[in-house]
Amino acid sequence: MSAVVDGRPVAAELRDGQVIPLVGITEVGPETPTDVLATAQRDVQRAVRLEDARLRPLVPAPRRILCVGLNYASHVEETKRGDSDYPVLFPKFASALLPPDGVIELPAESHQIDYEGELAVIIGRAGRRISEAGALGHILGVAAANDVTMRDFQYKTHQWVQGKAWDASTPLGPAIVTLDEVDLDSAGIRTILNGIEVQNSDLGKLIFSIPRLIAVISTFTALEPGDIILTGTPGGVGFRRDPQVFLHNGDQVEVEIEGVGRISNLAVG
Repeated sequence: MSAVVDGRPVAAELRDGQVIPLVGITEVGPETPTDVLATAQRDVQRAVRLEDARLRPLVPAPRRILCVGLNYASHVEETKRGDSDYPVLFPKFASALLPPDGVIELPAESHQIDYEGELAVIIGRAGRRISEAGALGHILGVAAANDVTMRDFQYKTHQWVQGKAWDASTPLGPAIVTLDEVDLDSAGIRTILNGIEVQNSDLGKLIFSIPRLIAVISTFTALEPGDIILTGTPGGVGFRRDPQVFLHNGDQVEVEIEGVGRISNLAVG
């Protein structure tokens, strides 16, 4: 994770509720592949409790954020769109990212602000034209994410970026969890809005698997450490409910993934 400890930015390991800075590394990103993070010295003397650290976006300045739409059958069905043999992809920018506990700023321009609980994949080893068989070896870890979407802007055109890439709209966390700690074939994913469950599925229901997504994306662009892939949301989004459900000032929205953890964010605006 990336944090501020004693007024200084650090990359850190989260262990037993303690944020332990990595010596000589200020943040997770393009210059910190998996092996660099794994072998970095842990400065246990500077460790602080999680609640005493100021968290930053897990990767403050990724070079690429690629997002996947329509990657659960339940979401495809509720949108009434057809199946495809190629994933729907769109970009975000680093300015969209929030810390795990960040406030979701609701823009005054939008009146249809929606939640989308997702699994985020963080790349740890660079590669181009990565095979599906070797794709997992390029992953640093995973995190929970909320792909907050301004639906009225998303559907202004056939392109989605204007609804998906708003600044300070996409929290990730609570930390980057390595693959040995999570079952990518069956881990449950759910979203809770003001204490009410609104999305519930599991990662085994992804239409395009994580290795497939890495192979597809790395065909047209090299993936580098710190790059982020948001893997899509299950059914239950607010826009497709009857009546529709959108985020408003004071709402608390949580995304929880089994083995990965939970992010909880207040919506303000």
